[in-house]
Amino acid sequence: MDITAQEQYEKKGKALKVMMLFGIGSIAMVFAGLTSAYVVSKSRPDWLTDFVLPSAFLYSTIAIFLSSITFHLGYKAIKRDDRNKTTTYLISTLILGLLFVFLQFKGFGEVISAGYFFTGSESTITTSFLYVIVIVHIAHLSGGLLALLYVIYNHFKQKYNSQQNIGIELCAWFWHFLDLLWIYLFLFFTFYK
Repeated sequence: MDITAQEQYEKKGKALKVMMLFGIGSIAMVFAGLTSAYVVSKSRPDWLTDFVLPSAFLYSTIAIFLSSITFHLGYKAIKRDDRNKTTTYLISTLILGLLFVFLQFKGFGEVISAGYFFTGSESTITTSFLYVIVIVHIAHLSGGLLALLYVIYNHFKQKYNSQQNIGIELCAWFWHFLDLLWIYLFLFFTFYK
């Protein structure tokens, strides 16, 4: 019995989904380790108990949350073969993702302006952890932005439709994971002092 092109596409899609889940699991373990180290280090005498995240981090959280909504809407639109709405939502996701990164760096600027440094003799373990964890998240988000650019490129090349959209689906999975990861980190830094 011959395998149709659609069946091959679906088989490949299942394999890619499993690989994506392993990748997401690996990244989750990295952040579990980093936040565990943060918890253990809290008993150090140089731990800052009065450190408050700047408001830019809240605004970045809102931006990345909204970007997950636009990505979800873009995926739903391509499943209906609505190319115009898919374009609008994917571009919106990209803009919100870039806004997230901008606001993260603005937040770092506010931390430094408040006199908290990340390295050197004037740094503290608290701000060093913030720096490492947020930079590692931004590095993964950079990968998400590159994947999103690739998806947008393929969308403009008309490689996606209601039957063949695994690229958008996998990128959306990764994007939603990064969104949830940041919300976890934001809440962790806000409430675990």
